[in-house]
Amino acid sequence: MLAKTTPLILTYNEEPNLDRTLQQLTWANEIVIIDSYSTDRTLDIIAGYPQIRVIQHKFESFAQQCNFGLSQIKSEWVLSIDADYILSPELINEIAAIDDFPDVNGYLVPFKYCVYGKPLRGTLYPARQVLYRVNKGLYLNDGHAHRVKIDGQVTSLTHFIYHDDRKPLSRWLWAQDRYMVIESTKLLATPDRELSWGDRLRKRKIFAPAIILIYCLIVKGGILDGWQGWYYAFQRTLAELLLAIHLIEAEHLKSNR
Repeated sequence: MLAKTTPLILTYNEEPNLDRTLQQLTWANEIVIIDSYSTDRTLDIIAGYPQIRVIQHKFESFAQQCNFGLSQIKSEWVLSIDADYILSPELINEIAAIDDFPDVNGYLVPFKYCVYGKPLRGTLYPARQVLYRVNKGLYLNDGHAHRVKIDGQVTSLTHFIYHDDRKPLSRWLWAQDRYMVIESTKLLATPDRELSWGDRLRKRKIFAPAIILIYCLIVKGGILDGWQGWYYAFQRTLAELLLAIHLIEAEHLKSNR
């Protein structure tokens, strides 16, 4: 399967992460990177890998950028990953051994979330559809995030991708603030009956941050992961607090129109 697969990565100022990701993709005949005009050393890192084809393209949304990336893929299969995803050697071997069944168009891959290289016992990061036939995938925006819709059967792989983002806290706060503006707009525009129970809880503002803290530390076992577990729990709690603040602000602005 590896010979039929092209990794696709979106980048914008991914100097702290990208090299570790690319080191696990040396098996690829070609890697396609869609760069949103990075201003750090991202392009210098890319230059060290001759199999990379980099295209700079203005960012409008994650779904639009991913769909543009899919249009640049020449192989039958794509491995669509973020610049802070690191494939485990076991997953690479598992992909290599896949038989190309014509009725399977995509694969779900589980994740292990890392804090400065340490995999955590359990986090909020779900399995994702990252490996699929190029002509069967279409990205859609979903709040601040994006998701791929696969036409046809999707099955699951066993081994992990490590999510290990080492960009500084200031960059994370900048991104979360932008994400939560979009997320609050989505929650307020969607009737409760169409929201998941988790999003209904988040929409109530008061309880979600406290529940997330307890869930990460106790239910998911983060308290056993040392300072990295506390770091992750505080990070996710802060994200929910930012969402609550943006929800309050948006409701206030709406009521004063």
